[in-house]
Formats: sequence, C-alpha cells, structure tokens
Amino acid sequence: MNIDDYKAYISAETMMGPNSVRILEELFDKYPLQLVPHDRILDLGCGKGLTSLVIAKETKAKVFANDLWVSAEENKKRFVEWGVGEQITPICEDANNLHFEKKYFHALISIDAYHYFGGSKGFFQEKILPFIKEDGVILIGIPGLKEEYTGCAQELLFDWLKEDSHMFKTPKLWKELIGSSDRIESVKTWEMNCFSKAWGDWLATNNKFALEDRQYFEAIIQPYTCFVGIYIKLKKVL
Repeated sequence: MNIDDYKAYISAETMMGPNSVRILEELFDKYPLQLVPHDRILDLGCGKGLTSLVIAKETKAKVFANDLWVSAEENKKRFVEWGVGEQITPICEDANNLHFEKKYFHALISIDAYHYFGGSKGFFQEKILPFIKEDGVILIGIPGLKEEYTGCAQELLFDWLKEDSHMFKTPKLWKELIGSSDRIESVKTWEMNCFSKAWGDWLATNNKFALEDRQYFEAIIQPYTCFVGIYIKLKKVL
C-alpha cells in the first residue's frame, strides 16, 4: 500500500482524528489481507468513509462501512463521488447491536473506533466473533496507553480526555480483553510505529478538534499514549 495514492482524499474534512490511513497502512503492511472481489469486509467505525475507500481499493473486496455518528446517506454520497459507490455499502448501526448473518464477513477492520465500544471483557466474543467466518482476520488500530503507564490512564489523561480517559488501555490489556475462544487461532497486540506521522497529519489541519488537541500534545499525548495494533486470526475449518 502506498499512502501517496490517497493524498487527494485525506483532508481536514475527511479526517476525524490522527490520520486513519497511516494506521491502516501499517496494519496492511504488517498483515496483508488475501481477499477476492466477492469477499466481504466490515469497516467498523468508518467515520466519514476514508478508511472504507482505502480498504475497497486495496483489497478489491466488498466493504460494509458502518458508523454510528455519520449517517449512511452522507457516506453514500461521498462513496459515489469517489467512484466506489457500487463496492461499498454504508450502514449506520450501533456496534453493540449489529444486524448481519452469522459468519458473514471474511475480515473486520476498525480504525480509531474500537476503544469506544469494545473495552469490556466478553465484547469481542459476544458482539464481533459471531459475524466472522472461519479463517477470518480482524485488524484493529486504536489509541492507547503506553505499557509503562499501566493503570494510570485516569491520572495521566484526564485533563485531555475527561471521562473518556478509561478508554485508553495498553497493548497487553487489549490482548486480555480480546480473550480466547475455540475459534481463535492467535491474538497479537503491539505499539504501532505510525504514531508521529498520524498525529502530525492531524495536528497540521485547521480542524477545530485538531486545534484543541494541539494544546495537549507535548504534555500528555506524546509522552503517555500510543497507537495499539491488534491482529486476530481465526482458525480454519477442519
């Protein structure tokens, strides 16, 4: 994947935080997806559809772009303008109450969103796993807390995030929260390398939320937080 192919789409309007395409680029480079055009991918928490566009173009698969905060109608308009309206299906549903057939997706991707809804034990097994096929792959990239500050999210991040501080967890804790299942082959979590570039792209915009983040970057965001990568591989059918 070459991020330069998507520069025309990355803007203060389409970004909703640190550059999601940078995060997706690292995930795809580390764990490339082997899919065909008829395979189905769920982009969970797609925001304004930027990640869905990249996923569609990079994998050629059918993408279901789900977000609770951005309407399906708004994203549909963008997808049509971007020339991928036939490949991407926009949806607006709560991640806690998805309406799909069981084992419908070959892969699930969630960029800068999973921490909003997936931070409780059992969530993955109950709310996500049933919708993924055998031999499926889940790729997640989310903001988190560096390992050395385990258990200190509230104390370190409250000035910046207020009551949302608890959402930031370390890679080790996210691995524990994903948990185990007789359908899961492996779970890997790590501190991602794209932190500086993804944040740099966001803070360089004039988005009002980026302007707010700037005042906390050097004192809180940079020293204590990271991006957490999560890779989950499901077992093949025997």
